Amino acid sequence: MNHRKLILILSFFIASAVSDQTIGLTTRPEIDATMISNSPRVKSSLIKGETKLRPQQGNETSRKKTGIKEKILLDTDIGSDIDDAICLAYLLAKPECELLGITTVSGEADNRAMIASMICKAAGKHIPIFPGAEEPLIIPQKQPIARQAKVLAAWEHEKKFPHGEAIEFMRQTIRKNPGEITLIAIGPLTNVALLFKIDPEIPHLLKSLVMMGGVFINLNPYPTEWNIRCDPHAAAIVYRSHANMHKSIGLDVTLKVTMAVSEVQNRFKSTSLKPVLDIINAFYKPTDIITFHDPLAATTIFNKEICLFRKGKVEVEIAGEKGEGFTSWEPDEHNGFHEVAAEVNTQNFFTEYFSVF
Repeated sequence: MNHRKLILILSFFIASAVSDQTIGLTTRPEIDATMISNSPRVKSSLIKGETKLRPQQGNETSRKKTGIKEKILLDTDIGSDIDDAICLAYLLAKPECELLGITTVSGEADNRAMIASMICKAAGKHIPIFPGAEEPLIIPQKQPIARQAKVLAAWEHEKKFPHGEAIEFMRQTIRKNPGEITLIAIGPLTNVALLFKIDPEIPHLLKSLVMMGGVFINLNPYPTEWNIRCDPHAAAIVYRSHANMHKSIGLDVTLKVTMAVSEVQNRFKSTSLKPVLDIINAFYKPTDIITFHDPLAATTIFNKEICLFRKGKVEVEIAGEKGEGFTSWEPDEHNGFHEVAAEVNTQNFFTEYFSVF
C-alpha cells in the first residue's frame, strides 16, 4: 500500500482526532513572518542568550562503560533547513548512537533521502533510508521542494530507494525492538501520525519519542513553529497518542542555540561534516546565523545536562483563533503526558555537539 492510499485511509480517522478543535482560522502577522524569513522556521538572530539551567540527574557514564547504545530511528525533512543535516551528522558520529534507519518526509522525499545518503556516505556509514509521505494529511504542502538537493552532484549518494515502505519499516523495526527505540522526529509529523494510526500499539512500544516542534512557554516573537504548522492534523494525532516518554524541544528553547555562519565554517572541519559545510556555503552568507534546532533535540537523548524538562499536557490547534498549528501547554507535574524543554544550557549543548567530531 503506497503513502497516498495510507493518507486517504487515515483521513477517515481525522474527525476523532480533532473533534474538539475550534472551527475557523484567523491569520496572524507573527505567523506569516516565519514563512518569509531566512530559515523555514525563523531567522534566529532575533533571540540570543542563555537560560540558567538546573542540571538533570542522569547516569551517562554507565552507558559508555557498558557499551550500551541508544537505538534510534530518525524521521526528518532534511533538505529544507540546514539543522536537519547538522543533526544527522551528529547522530552518525555519536559512538553511543545506533542509528537503525532514516525516513524522510515532506515534498521531494526522494531528494531528501539522497541528501541523507550523501551525509551517511561521508561518515562511512550504511544506514537504511526510506522516502516517506510527501503530502500533509489534509492541508496543502508548505515545503514542496528540497532545495539543498542542489549540492548532490558533488557528492556520492544512493539514487534509488524503496518506495511505499517507510511506515512499515518503522513499524516492523519498533516491534522487533519493543521498549528499546527512541524515535526522533525533526520534521512535519505526517509519517509518525500514519504510523501511530496504522498500528495504535506503536506509541507504547517506543522507549521514547523526542521531537523538535512546537512553542510552549515563551510565545514571543513567534507563537507557532514550522514543523507543527506544516501538518497540524498529524501533530494533533501524535500528541494524543500518549507515547512513552514523549519529549518536545520547542522553538522557544531552540532559538537560544545559535552560531554565526563564519564560526560554523571554522569549526566544521571533520570529514563527515564536509557535505554539510558544502550546503552551508551554497545557501548562507558568513554573516548569517544558524540555529541548531534539531541537533539540540538529538543531544538531549545522550546528555541530560543540556535541557531541563517540565511535565504537562500539550494540545494542537487545528483551526481556531490562536492559529493553525498553535501548541497549547498546561503544566501538570503529576499527570502530564508530555515533557517540554523549559531551559537550555547553551554551553553544555555546544560542548556535547562538537565532542563527537
